[in-house]
Amino acid sequence: MMSQVKRKSPAKPSAGQQKRKSRAELDAEGRERKRQKKRRGNPTGSRSSENGGNKKRPAVRQEKDPRIGSKVPVALIVGEKAATVKPALKPAVEKPQPRLSPQEELAMLENDERLDSLLARLEQGEKLSQEDNLYVDNTLDRIDALMEALGINLEEEDSEKEPQEDIMQLLKGN
Repeated sequence: MMSQVKRKSPAKPSAGQQKRKSRAELDAEGRERKRQKKRRGNPTGSRSSENGGNKKRPAVRQEKDPRIGSKVPVALIVGEKAATVKPALKPAVEKPQPRLSPQEELAMLENDERLDSLLARLEQGEKLSQEDNLYVDNTLDRIDALMEALGINLEEEDSEKEPQEDIMQLLKGN
């Protein structure tokens, strides 16, 4: 019966007898606890990869048709090396826009609804955005260039009308 006697485990040092930890050890343990505490949430990407990537691609995969062969060129003559022929790239064909005559382009620009509305807003004293101002300036510059190319001068038309009015006034005055 003596063999059934419980043996005592080695004596544990009491709390007062334990070796005290240094400040550096306490700091390291604190940092480790903080690091573990930060990891309580879900892992990143948990919304998109549900259950840690248990999604597998569909097992039913279409087998390739064995009748369709390889695209690799084969030498037809024995001993001749298969020439790698690259298909010639066709240059991108730019569709030429129909070139308008200066008269047609001028008529189109003068009847431009966007330009008319922007000019009306300017006359009312509104301030336009930088993009709208740029559009108005470019369009008016193009109209001036076309008028010069066609030999149209606004000042000449105005000056021709004024003398006629003066002559009419002179005739009425006499």
